[in-house]
Amino acid sequence: MRKFRNTLAAISILFLASCGGNKDYYMFTSFHEPANEGLRYLYSEDGMHWDSIPGVWLKPALGQQQLMRDPSMVRTPDGTYHLVWTTSWKGDLGFGYAYSKDLVHWSEQQMIPVMADEPTTVNVWAPEIFYDDENGQFMVVWASCVPGRFERGIEEEENNHRLYYITTKDFKTISETKLLYDPGFSSIDATILKRAKNDYVMVLKDNTRPERNLKVAFADSLTGPYSPASQPFTESFVEGPSVEKVGEDYLVYFDVYRKKIYGAVRTRDFINFTDETRNVSIPVGHKHGTIFKAPESLVKALLEGNKKK
Repeated sequence: MRKFRNTLAAISILFLASCGGNKDYYMFTSFHEPANEGLRYLYSEDGMHWDSIPGVWLKPALGQQQLMRDPSMVRTPDGTYHLVWTTSWKGDLGFGYAYSKDLVHWSEQQMIPVMADEPTTVNVWAPEIFYDDENGQFMVVWASCVPGRFERGIEEEENNHRLYYITTKDFKTISETKLLYDPGFSSIDATILKRAKNDYVMVLKDNTRPERNLKVAFADSLTGPYSPASQPFTESFVEGPSVEKVGEDYLVYFDVYRKKIYGAVRTRDFINFTDETRNVSIPVGHKHGTIFKAPESLVKALLEGNKKK
């Protein structure tokens, strides 16, 4: 009997493996210009070659312009997907938030008013959500311009951005808004990854007119202080970085917006970078979001569900 049970267990494991039962796919949040339609998805088995999941999965309903730009997603250990996004180009003092268990059915959309105490704020751009596994809470980083707050440098007052953050466990009780990073120049589109305990990397866009490229900074704490920004590792006119780990390497994707293509570089240390743009494929029209993982069964359900629409 024991031999039979062992054989049956082995067959079950082989069956699950053949069906991809435990496999995760890479997924990429996306939007199409002019960003008023809503949330889109890409998916990939290898993290380099991407296909679209047709359809729009959450229509924006917040803000003065009711946009959904820069959608950023993270999956928490309980299997819930948490989404934040830019709601308007200008005028809003917060970002959008919603959550889902299956990437189809979403909670009521909430405006998180992170700059409500700064009424002269021009914008709240590109919120990026990070799950802090050590403290069991979220951190959201975004760029805002508060005219007159920082030395202007070469930028106009209404284009002189800095990076701010909040922390929260449930998006009901929100921490005080704090400045995360002032690199001495206008900066937007920050994304943070944890390589190990006390080892964090931030990829950000230098948004000054002569630069408009991507740089990195390092810290031993999630909330900093972060090091001075590096030299750029991309060409100019890029934005919206998203980072994924593939094997021992990291791929940094970015929107090369003047060329209307997606670029990518490969790195292990965020000091040395190799161009991978010719080796990746991204559907035309994809605009920048973030990369996360989801079970194969969920990805296939999205694809099948779209066919039934």
